[in-house]
This record gives sequence, C-alpha cells and structure tokens, in this order.
Amino acid sequence: MRLKSLFASVFALSVGIAALPAITGEARAETLRVGTEAQGIPFSFLNDQNELDGFMIELVKVIGEKVGFDVQLEPMEFSALIASLTSGKIDLISAAMYNTPTRAEVVDFSDDVYSFGEGMVVSKEDTKEYTSFQDMAGEVVGAQVGTVYIAALEEAGIFSEVKAYETIPAVMNDVNAGRIKAGFVDYPVASYYLGQGQFPNVHLVKSYKTALPGKIGIITKKGDTERMTKINGAIAELKSSGELDKMIEKWSLN
Repeated sequence: MRLKSLFASVFALSVGIAALPAITGEARAETLRVGTEAQGIPFSFLNDQNELDGFMIELVKVIGEKVGFDVQLEPMEFSALIASLTSGKIDLISAAMYNTPTRAEVVDFSDDVYSFGEGMVVSKEDTKEYTSFQDMAGEVVGAQVGTVYIAALEEAGIFSEVKAYETIPAVMNDVNAGRIKAGFVDYPVASYYLGQGQFPNVHLVKSYKTALPGKIGIITKKGDTERMTKINGAIAELKSSGELDKMIEKWSLN
C-alpha cells in the first residue's frame, strides 16, 4: 500500500515537472505598454464601449499577434507620447504621429503604414476658397500641441495668434464656437468627426492644398533594432497579404 502511494506521488511529481516548461513559457509572454491617444479618431479613440479602438489600435494588436507580444494600451495626451517612450514609461507608440527628422533623432519609426496631410477647418459661414494657410494672415488660428502644424504656423510669423490645443476636437470646438478663425488638423481625423455629424458649424475647406504631408508607423525607443526588425517584418507581411489595405478601408482612410 505504501509502495503504491509512493509510486503515485513520484508519478504526479514527474507529470508536474514535465508540464512546467509550457506553463513557464506561457507566463513569460511579453507584454508591451503601448502609448496612444484617446481622441484621434479614426486612428485611436474611445469607442461606445469606452474601449480604445481605431486603425492604429487594431494595427498594433495584429502586429503583436504576428510578432509574439501582448498589448497593454496606455492612453495619454499626444504631446506626452515621445517623452513617455524615451523615459521608459511605455515601450511603443501607436498613434497618428508623423515621422519627422526631428522626432527620428530621439525615437525610431517603423516602415510607414499610412500617409496623410493637414486640413483647414473653418466656420460653415466662411465660404472663401482658401488654398494655403498664408491666406489666413493676421487671423487667430489653432492646431494641436506637439504636431508639426504648430511649428509651421508659428514659424510663418503671419498670424495675430497661434493657439495650441491638447486635442483635435478642442481645436474644432473653438472653430465651431467662433473663438478662432481656422484650425489646422489631421485631415482624416477632421473628416471622420464631421462625417459623424459632430461640430455642425464647421467644414473642411476643399480648396485648401496640404502643405505638410507625412507618414506614420509604429514607434520604438531609439536603437531597439531587434524589436523594430520584427515589427517591420510583420508590416511587410500585412502589406503583401492585402490585410493592411483592408484595415485602411475598414476605418474609411482610403
């Protein structure tokens, strides 16, 4: 009886040890903290279920599945994203952030996944056919802090004031309320908001010609070469399979 009991105990222990590598391997699954913004519809935003959603959210999750990491989303102000990455608070950025030479000095950008430019939003009562931001000389204009638009508007030196806002909806809200003459924001974001019936006193100027086009991708810490190589491999796979194009179409970005 004791012999049988001893055998059973040894057998149970051996089974447990055999199963240990699989359990340990699963527990070691890498979880990356991904910084994003919550008001960048349709790229990254809070949906009706109060969950982060959008093109860049779906993209980083799909890349994670292909590369082998879990995603822990960290919503924050757009202007705080790069500082949070370089300080180690997050591991990646997945948001509608342009790849610019200045930013590329401190962080690394993946191969591009989408490109767009700025749009001009004005009051619906303003039907003038503006073609450039120079047409707004002497006026009060606004853009989102941390974007390339702010710097370009300030450097132009032609406006009575350039107001900086934390979010694109805040810019559009002030145009909507008549507090600023025009706002310069990501065209796809403004188009999506207006398509949803928000900011009824605002419209995108169709005659305006984009002056600051840019490309976006996944962003890593500077020198995180191994991780970036895997991410770019996943992006290449998404492009060749047509899956990236389907995501772009899904979020009305085509």
